[in-house]
Amino acid sequence: MRLRIFTEPQQGASYDTLLRVAKAAEELDFDAFYRSDHYLAMGDADGLPGPTDAWVTLAGLARETSRIRLGTLMTAATFRLPGPLAIQVAQVDDMSGGRVELGLGTGWFDQEHTAYGIPFPKEKFGRLEEQLEIITGLWSTPVGEKFSYDGRHYRLKNSPALPKPAQKKVPVLIGGHGKVRTPALAARFADEFNIPFASISDSEQQFLRVRRAAEEHGRRAGDIVCSNALVACVGRDDAEVARRAAVIGRDVEELKENGLAGSPAEVVDKIGRYEQAGSSRVYLQMLDLQDLDHLQLISEQVRTQLS
Repeated sequence: MRLRIFTEPQQGASYDTLLRVAKAAEELDFDAFYRSDHYLAMGDADGLPGPTDAWVTLAGLARETSRIRLGTLMTAATFRLPGPLAIQVAQVDDMSGGRVELGLGTGWFDQEHTAYGIPFPKEKFGRLEEQLEIITGLWSTPVGEKFSYDGRHYRLKNSPALPKPAQKKVPVLIGGHGKVRTPALAARFADEFNIPFASISDSEQQFLRVRRAAEEHGRRAGDIVCSNALVACVGRDDAEVARRAAVIGRDVEELKENGLAGSPAEVVDKIGRYEQAGSSRVYLQMLDLQDLDHLQLISEQVRTQLS
């Protein structure tokens, strides 16, 4: 079981804040640093000092970290054209020495599109499918050959399909709760399937759907890594858990029910139950990016207890 750090910078975080968290995550032996891809704060957060771009952030971190893997949960397909996105991800992968992973989703938050003048199409799933076909097609085209694509939403003609990522294959993450189209899409393109903020039983059922879809697509069920994203709120005692919950505006009992909250022992036990359901990675959503002691506690008393 691998633990990864997952941040929500749109709620309020500068690049320097993200850099401190990423460096701490690396020093504390977490497996990866991930961030969301949003341009507008949600809920009551003021979002100050303002949004940071996901791939600009990861480009900076690529040069200022050395081991930790870097990625997005999830890049919004509505924000970027597939050709330029393939270039961006390949470049950041090269800048990092081959440590990048691409989580790609449809995009869903209509208000942030309106706020920044980004078109918000009604039909998003088909666009995501074409983006995955194009991005993976560009990367897999041999050097010296051309790539063309004639889809409903995107058309490419005689692309040189450059640059190539540093990795032979950039891992692609697909996620969600959809019961039919989402598992089918993961079966075609995903190296990892992530379900966010789901119960143990719902996770187990969705992982089974993805594995069945993979087998129907001619892949082995185990070819796709399954993972969860869950909010983390861990404390040495009840008072520390309550303090951390209050800072992020959440109720302790609600967090225990829907996330990873409580003592290190409680959290280790719950992660073990997610592992039994089929998960092998957990993305810890860290909502207070100033609390680096929280990272240290999780690393020393949770991460080290996992197989």
